[in-house]
Amino acid sequence: MAAKKLTHLDEKGAARMVDVSSKPVTSRSATAKGRVTMQPATLKLIAEDGLKKGNALEVARLAGIMAAKRTADLIPLCHPLAITKVEVDLKMDKKAGTVEVEATVKVAGQTGVEMEALTAVSVTCLTLYDMAKAVDRGMTIGDIRLTRKTGGKSGDYKAK
Repeated sequence: MAAKKLTHLDEKGAARMVDVSSKPVTSRSATAKGRVTMQPATLKLIAEDGLKKGNALEVARLAGIMAAKRTADLIPLCHPLAITKVEVDLKMDKKAGTVEVEATVKVAGQTGVEMEALTAVSVTCLTLYDMAKAVDRGMTIGDIRLTRKTGGKSGDYKAK
């Protein structure tokens, strides 16, 4: 099997934005997940809306949605996209002391929305950390990954 070529580098190795102008507009979606792990007492405060900064889950959800829409401003070679949907779900697991974050992004476009979904999850997790850091600086953010992608030339993907 031949090695895949990196599309964001030209033949001299210089960074470039991929030209997608000849690609057809198709329906595309991507879902990503991540996790914030914290002390059980911290999760209890979040669940009871007991943080001084306010409702951590809703602020984090909004931050994730906003981040997906601004991905091209954050990741240098991403195309600005007319996103049609961003959904961010947060699920608390009190026993494990975690908040599981899942973001799904959709677009009718010429390139995929994997980076937008990953950015939404990352910023949601970072915002949860920011909201609760006054009570738990030992929180960890991790396991951020693409779990699903549909549409486009490369076809569908589902993580194992």
